[in-house]
Amino acid sequence: MPSKIWLSAPHMEGCEQAFIQEAFESNWIAPLGPNVDGFENDISRFLGEPMQVAALSSGTAAIHLALIILGVKKDDEVICQSMTFVASANPIVYQGARPVFVDSEADTWNMCPDMLAVAIKDRIAHGKKPKAIIVVHLYGMPAKMDEILALAAYYDIPVIEDAAEALGSVYKGRPAGSMGDIGIFSFNGNKIITTSGGGALVSAKPEYISQARFLATQALDKATHYQHSQTGYNYRMSNICAGIGRGQMRVLKQRVLQRRANFNFYSEAFSGIPGISLNEAPDKTFYSNHWLTVLRVQHECFTRNDLLLALNNENIDCRPAWKPMHLQPLFASARYFGTGVSDSIFRQAICLPSGSALTDIEKHRVVDCVNHVVAAALA
Repeated sequence: MPSKIWLSAPHMEGCEQAFIQEAFESNWIAPLGPNVDGFENDISRFLGEPMQVAALSSGTAAIHLALIILGVKKDDEVICQSMTFVASANPIVYQGARPVFVDSEADTWNMCPDMLAVAIKDRIAHGKKPKAIIVVHLYGMPAKMDEILALAAYYDIPVIEDAAEALGSVYKGRPAGSMGDIGIFSFNGNKIITTSGGGALVSAKPEYISQARFLATQALDKATHYQHSQTGYNYRMSNICAGIGRGQMRVLKQRVLQRRANFNFYSEAFSGIPGISLNEAPDKTFYSNHWLTVLRVQHECFTRNDLLLALNNENIDCRPAWKPMHLQPLFASARYFGTGVSDSIFRQAICLPSGSALTDIEKHRVVDCVNHVVAAALA
């Protein structure tokens, strides 16, 4: 059996250890500490003024706090992109609210502005104006934010920008995560940079950041004793994890370039194969970090599943595209507005190994495997 090629393995640079060692030497092992402050400042500088940051335990925690900050309560409705990982939608349920799912458009595979407009008008007509919109930058590709933000502004609905997969992506000169009322990032082990586990809530509104930090530290009131006037959460990032993040931020731009180089390699390798396409940017105003390169199969002689089986047999880690939320058993009763774009992407798309530490030999193994399936199917 050949060696394993992972989908998106963590990639340590080495400078992370210095921040971790400093935490041990100063005994800042408990949650919070200088590394947390430093990591928040690093992200804030990367995003630019006036963005501020609250470092948290996960991207899911960040979405949960964003919903609380925006006043989402039991029986409210929140519009959510259907083509995403379940972590985008689960926090809606945490609040006792109901998700309303919106389909993708074909250019970026993200939330379709046309279907978003239909969904908003329908819910308002039924007396259920959505309390928030969760839009996702899928696989690092920015969504069509101008159209989405224009609709949100017209109907006065706040936007949560799920940039869990999109740190380092840019839309029309604006960093992903910085365009909505609240943005969120994930630093899970498979993301473009990692803190082992972790996330962040970001916003240009200082009051949102203050509230996120307050809620994330068990909503501890300012008092000489332990006093709590509202429900809080243990959602703050640890000083150790933040130390890893500080080291990772030093190489973030390099990691983006490495992921984009993977995409370009695959794009060139598969350019001559009919029925195969990649999740490329619609135009130069969309700058994707290409966290994952996703290949789409639309050919009558071979399928996505043919590639999936062949790659797995060669010990190459690959995954189907996210199964849309409106197709999940968990959300079988949820409302959905769409035309089936995300359904077809799910059936046809496969995520290829895209880690920033991939070697040329490993990438050639992936390409050779795909080419073998194609050649056999067309023989």
